[in-house]
Amino acid sequence: MGAGLAHERPERKCVKGGKVMASYEKFLQVGVALDPIHVGTGGARIGRVDLTIVRDPVTQVPKIPGSSLAGVYRTYVAMAEHEGNPNRQVNNQAWPYYPHCAGLGQVRDNYLGHCGRYDCPVCTVFGFARGKDQAGGFAGLAAFTDAHVLLFPVPTRRGPMWVTCPMALRVIGLEVQGVEETAVYLENHSANQLNLGWLLLPVQVCSDMGTIKKKLQNLSIPDYIQKRLALVPDRLFAHIVNSNLEVRTSVSINPETGAAEERALFSYEALPRGTVLVWEIIAKNPAHFNIGGQQITAVSDPAGVHKVVAKAHPYLGYLGIGGMGTRGMGRLEVLYSNQFPASQSAQCTLTASDQPSASTSQGGGQP
Repeated sequence: MGAGLAHERPERKCVKGGKVMASYEKFLQVGVALDPIHVGTGGARIGRVDLTIVRDPVTQVPKIPGSSLAGVYRTYVAMAEHEGNPNRQVNNQAWPYYPHCAGLGQVRDNYLGHCGRYDCPVCTVFGFARGKDQAGGFAGLAAFTDAHVLLFPVPTRRGPMWVTCPMALRVIGLEVQGVEETAVYLENHSANQLNLGWLLLPVQVCSDMGTIKKKLQNLSIPDYIQKRLALVPDRLFAHIVNSNLEVRTSVSINPETGAAEERALFSYEALPRGTVLVWEIIAKNPAHFNIGGQQITAVSDPAGVHKVVAKAHPYLGYLGIGGMGTRGMGRLEVLYSNQFPASQSAQCTLTASDQPSASTSQGGGQP
């Protein structure tokens, strides 16, 4: 979750023509999984499941790599541009945005590769590669961070609860203090312990839960999630997430018999439906770049870069991201796509009346 500190860095600016211009702007993206999401590690391994998903190497919390986001965004933006201009031509030659500007860029067969033009919203925003015998290329005006888990749905005897922690909330500019005890922090006190999956924890009160909920409301998090919010210490978050991932088992079917193929059984894990993810898009100022000596005209400022990128969001809600798309996985609805909200702080401290007694804290009855 190291990317969560990025919002604290000052925005770099420069002067051009006597006018102060931002060199880049950061845009926060928040999305909720409409289906389970499987972004795999690229191979099978011995363990609980055959096909695992990508995890942060430090926190061990699952994530979606920025490289996966960038590739999917590029494809969907190219689709959107193609729908708006299906008969596009470059130098009197038909050169559709999709699939040519969406691919790897290396010319082959009937694939033309990236057009690499200064007026192409796909090639300027996402960059382009030249052929192996051609010099040059462009890194692109949009950069993507990894998508981290902000709110994670967990089954409890009270119904599903969306669990988060101070480390996750820091990504959206909310610094939460006081979540230190080995407990689950709720808005209201309960004398009974609460199970998060199979883990049973005492309940503490977060006295500033209203500030946290207001922050989430400003990010368009649905009310049904805000009403079921739970906080845990950072040290418990990865354990809770990894213990409650969705695990599926699939098998190949023999088309002749309609029965399962022998030795074709495999299992895979995924982020469950309802997981709320957060990532950043860093948009560079196109005024500071040129392509082949030509000033970029496809976009004029960082806001324009983000506007192009955001054309992919409707496609994410239908075509999704990651693998197992034919098995009901991958759809991701973007809830918030805008500049960073102002940073805030919250204090989850307990008053004396809120402290559970020794006898009730050991109980485990029904809520």
